[in-house]
Amino acid sequence: MITDPWFYLVAVPAVLVFGIAKGGFGGGLGVIAVPLMALVVSPLQAAAVLLPILCLMDLVGLWAYRGKWLWPELRILLPAALIGIVVGTLLFGYMSAAMVRLIVGVIAIVFTLHHFVSSRQRPGVELPHFSQSVGLLAGATGGFTSFIAHSGGPPISMYLLRRPLDRTDFAGTTVLLFAAINYAKLAPYAWLGQLSAENLLTSLILSPLAPIGVYTGVWLHRRVSEGFFFRLMYLLLFVVGCKLLYDGLTAG
Repeated sequence: MITDPWFYLVAVPAVLVFGIAKGGFGGGLGVIAVPLMALVVSPLQAAAVLLPILCLMDLVGLWAYRGKWLWPELRILLPAALIGIVVGTLLFGYMSAAMVRLIVGVIAIVFTLHHFVSSRQRPGVELPHFSQSVGLLAGATGGFTSFIAHSGGPPISMYLLRRPLDRTDFAGTTVLLFAAINYAKLAPYAWLGQLSAENLLTSLILSPLAPIGVYTGVWLHRRVSEGFFFRLMYLLLFVVGCKLLYDGLTAG
């Protein structure tokens, strides 16, 4: 089990934010979890600790949004995401901790800038919807980045937010999609030796936060404006992304 108190200082809010995002509040902001934890441990270990917790969150989310997902979108995204997971598995041995920090940092910064640019469009002017063919690229990219750092939210969100979905359709579809992705990742993570006793025990210690985060997200999704939460999380995500990008570029 990880015993460093600094790890838990960042891991507890990271897990809660991921749960809130999985509960349908905050979109793809679960991407912040691995960058936050990677400030204390390697991003590879952070991802390994998070995976069993995410699988538990997925069970809670599936129950909360049962029947709310859209199969036409899933039939496009899920097969492509599985291909991305296979690619991530094959490339895993070639990626150092510094390279993963670079990838995660770039994802965090790009996701933040994409949100900033999109939010500055003129009121009443809608961006054109993406075709489902774009979903193949989004799904494959999401599967790969999800395998590396549980950061599949940005490419998937960028696609689904440009589809004709309301926010409950969006939440339900992403809940089922990432449940399938996360459970599919268990086998390659175990094969690559990432589900060690130390990491699994740490996951167990943090696991009570999973249902708390998800149900908090469901409650917020139904009752609270997302404006302040989004602004705070995007600011934090951008700062953490810059820190990881710097660490990756200056590593040994």
